[in-house]
Amino acid sequence: MLRESTIQIIKSTVPVLELHGTEITKRFYHLLFTNHPQLLNVFNHANQKQGRQPEALANAIYAAALHIDKLESILPVVKQIAHKHRSLGIQAEQYPIVGNTLLTAIKDVLGDAATEPILAAWAEAYGVIADVFISVEAEMYDEAERQQGGWKGFRMFRVDRKQKESEVITSFYLVPVDGGAIADFEPGQYVSVKPEIPGETYTHIRQYSLSDAPGKPYYRISVKREDALDGRPEGKVSSYLHRHTEEGDILWLTAPAGDFVLNRTDRRPVVLISGGVGLTPMVSMLNTLAETAPDRQVIFIHAALNGEVHAMREHVTGLAQKHAQLSVHFCYQQPTDGDRLLQAFDKEGYIDLPYLKSVVPNKDASFYFCGPVPFMRSINHALKEWGVPAADVHYEFFGPAGSLDEPAVASGK
Repeated sequence: MLRESTIQIIKSTVPVLELHGTEITKRFYHLLFTNHPQLLNVFNHANQKQGRQPEALANAIYAAALHIDKLESILPVVKQIAHKHRSLGIQAEQYPIVGNTLLTAIKDVLGDAATEPILAAWAEAYGVIADVFISVEAEMYDEAERQQGGWKGFRMFRVDRKQKESEVITSFYLVPVDGGAIADFEPGQYVSVKPEIPGETYTHIRQYSLSDAPGKPYYRISVKREDALDGRPEGKVSSYLHRHTEEGDILWLTAPAGDFVLNRTDRRPVVLISGGVGLTPMVSMLNTLAETAPDRQVIFIHAALNGEVHAMREHVTGLAQKHAQLSVHFCYQQPTDGDRLLQAFDKEGYIDLPYLKSVVPNKDASFYFCGPVPFMRSINHALKEWGVPAADVHYEFFGPAGSLDEPAVASGK
């Protein structure tokens, strides 16, 4: 437990963190990778360059400071981060390194304003918060290893099948090299994938949603090739998987993780909304519902640029033909002439509230959505405007967690 004096000091720093949080975390990562370059084997380098990781850490630190007197209120966020840490292989002995580096970054950015009492309070608070993470993650590591078909760390999988789904998305069917059973998972979860890329100084680990229902003898991931765009470099892992990984090749995987999962006990209608490659966890949920709850009403809504990049369209429409309780709807931002000829979409443009109301019978349902951050902000804004209770709204960020409370910006990419 934290002392009351420590709690008061931490809470007094909230305005400072709101103003300088991202500057502190940028300094933190610079120091961390300069002094401990081995940690570059764990972090997504692209997220560092794009600023998403420092922003996510700044938000987490701000939330911890804001709720330091009732840390139990941020336990859901702790568990969400802990799932990612377990999937990446973060170890307890790395937490002191992070803590010391964070204190140094705070001192470097705030200068004389970072007094000894403030630094001491943050050291004490970090120790308590780190202990919570270490405890939660220890349970997750143990559960991942003990479950039937589970394992510890990374396990070798072979690419059993490689299937092109669209011009930018390819699926990989993965089976364990040792021939043993594989761990079950909940629809919506992901695995960490570590390819061995020739010529790379550091390893690169990426987390990809499982895109099929559980209970299969394989895991399927469906990967979007991230091309260079607007100054953003191409994705190292996605490009390597698309261009160089073939059937028979080896990838290393950690056991499934993640807290963005389908609630299978809820019998109300379920609305699955996706943008671009955000459809991967949605298809896992859709396949699971089709197999295990065919009588449950499902509304599947997908936004894409056009039919050329729309993955798994035939699979989804095929399910709709078999299941009367499933309705599917597609929204294309820039449809091709072929899309228009085939009447391949319901709406041209973006998903907005009037469109949602036209295809979703009523708001008494469970809503799940995933896609690019601007897309998710737009969907979240629409659901709030409709009055959908927060408890019925579920979403997943691909990469570091962000905020959906910023002004809505529509996107269907």
